[in-house]
Amino acid sequence: MHIASAATENCSHPKGNDMRRSRLGGVALGALAALALAACTDDTTGSGPRSDAEQAPAAAAGGPLDLSEVCPANVVFQTDWFAESEYGFLYQMIGPDYTIDTAKKRIVGSLVSHGQDTGVDVEVRYGGPAIGYEQVSAQMYVDESITMGLVSTDEAIQNSKDQPTLGVFAPFEVSPLMIMWDKAAHPEFRTLMDVGQTDTTVLYYETDTYMQYLLGAGILRQGQVDGSYQGGPDRWVAEEGKIAQAGFATSEPYIYANELDGVSYDVDFQLINDTGYPVYSQTLSIRAGEKEELAPCLKKLVPIIQQAQVDFMTDPSRTNALVIEAVKADDESVWNYSEGMAEYAVKTMRERGLVDNGSNGTIGDMEESRVQRMIDILTPIFAGQDKEIKEGLKPSDLITNEFIDPSIGLQ
Repeated sequence: MHIASAATENCSHPKGNDMRRSRLGGVALGALAALALAACTDDTTGSGPRSDAEQAPAAAAGGPLDLSEVCPANVVFQTDWFAESEYGFLYQMIGPDYTIDTAKKRIVGSLVSHGQDTGVDVEVRYGGPAIGYEQVSAQMYVDESITMGLVSTDEAIQNSKDQPTLGVFAPFEVSPLMIMWDKAAHPEFRTLMDVGQTDTTVLYYETDTYMQYLLGAGILRQGQVDGSYQGGPDRWVAEEGKIAQAGFATSEPYIYANELDGVSYDVDFQLINDTGYPVYSQTLSIRAGEKEELAPCLKKLVPIIQQAQVDFMTDPSRTNALVIEAVKADDESVWNYSEGMAEYAVKTMRERGLVDNGSNGTIGDMEESRVQRMIDILTPIFAGQDKEIKEGLKPSDLITNEFIDPSIGLQ
């Protein structure tokens, strides 16, 4: 690993109001608070550095894979959850000399592409409890050592006035956000419109903006939605799968079928995307004001990220093993990740087209029409919530394809 200081997370602004992931199981809030505090300690326990690992050969000086002259010595990616296969493209870039830092909730190593060391280090930080459930865009403005973070379109719109971000790579062509139901309890359901024609309770996170869209569009009804979801399966199990519940297509269907103690549910779901809410989920973003400064780095780095996504989706085995190792290394974590879960996530991303090329055969680029649709949906919603967004907001304020290599895509 290169000699580059990795700044510790600034933990002075925990908010706990953005539990964006329904992955926690039945965990007490006290345990979550303890986990968030653990991320702020000076302890550096964890795996590594790996003395048995070989250093990747250096990329040719000045070549397309040499980032040493144009990028920060330590490229920091902030995620919104623990290590998982959905973010495999980030972990794909971590070289064989990696260190799993369980205290600071991160994995660090040399940034590698095509098996070559790019001359800089990479640091992938966990989100969620590790940053006090802070929104990633907000965390990026608290801790300026973060180079890029995962920011969905609706979050970017919400914070466009005071904490503006600019998306440069979309890891998901289609968001994995969904609402699910048990097939045995509700054999008549095919879509959320069917759910909305009944009195079935729909459990979701109160901060999830898409719910206001579903209500406004008449897909669901105000009287049936319940924003008290805290991430665990307890309510679902207690009601024997008779409720519908928010989650991620890449995780909950597998968990509820295979990883609940003593019970198993065969679920179906509809993606939120398919209801007319075309959010770009967890777009890799920079602070908007740093575009000019980071441009030389992004011109080289973004194609490397595109290729990392292609390489991961083509052969996820090495990276999935790293993800599982990282989760197992932290024995104080509330997060578990099995081999079956990792395989299911990648399979679902492939089969559902969640990770895919755009209409032009390029991976990671974004369509302004989709972003404009999100602006049109969310402007009145945020106005009704007294959340001020940037005046005259347009897609180019939120995304750019300037650094995308159009020749890189899934085959």
